[in-house]
Amino acid sequence: MMTSAEPMQQSQPASNADPRWTAIATRDKRSDGEFFYSVKTTGVYCGPSCPARPARRENVEFHATAEEAARAGFRPCKRCRPDRNSRADAALRAAIVQSSLGYVLVARSAKGVCAILLGDSPALLERDLRLRFAHVRLLGSDADTESLAAHVARVIENPRLGLDLPLDVRGTAFQQRVWRALRATRAGSTVSYAEIARRIGAPRSVRAVAQACAANPLAVLIPCHRAVRHDGALSGYRWGIERKRALLTLESGR
Repeated sequence: MMTSAEPMQQSQPASNADPRWTAIATRDKRSDGEFFYSVKTTGVYCGPSCPARPARRENVEFHATAEEAARAGFRPCKRCRPDRNSRADAALRAAIVQSSLGYVLVARSAKGVCAILLGDSPALLERDLRLRFAHVRLLGSDADTESLAAHVARVIENPRLGLDLPLDVRGTAFQQRVWRALRATRAGSTVSYAEIARRIGAPRSVRAVAQACAANPLAVLIPCHRAVRHDGALSGYRWGIERKRALLTLESGR
């Protein structure tokens, strides 16, 4: 087997203390693929090591992926070609297993697990993975990845086992804050989108919190299934309401 989103938004303005600005100023090739930046005055987006003349800080915004920069309306720089070189030397391995929730795809990079996706067929899961990591080489499975996927499936059936894995979580700064808050939510409990917004210090960003949940690339490991409406009712789940209900039932031990 192998293998193979609603990405987001929330692009972040540059600041003096941000290490990403330092990477841009020093044209750090090691940072290529880790993030992208756009320039409002030119309408283009670049990789950190772009040889073009540096933009003014107030005109720069950061993006987690090249796709995100493109969706924000920026076109790829013709000098550094970030659309071609985005993580060009990186690669993912993925394996698909079955569980009571359907098929589970687990993908990992050299840094750690970067995707856990749920779906009704291997083909749909592979398509989802390719959409999420359009500029990354996707390799076949191997023994380690298959073992990892099997472990994830066991944890889905028995949440008490827990998952403590090295992660390669890719998202905007806002998404990362939401995902950290979700991971701090105890298994068997739920939390409202509004409460998550308050916990991360953005009480007016309830809709953005819901969008960050929808963009979550790590089902179960980042437990967005524990996020509910203010009245406790279940609402949208990237992988279907029935899976959300099933996960909460498994966690509660009912």
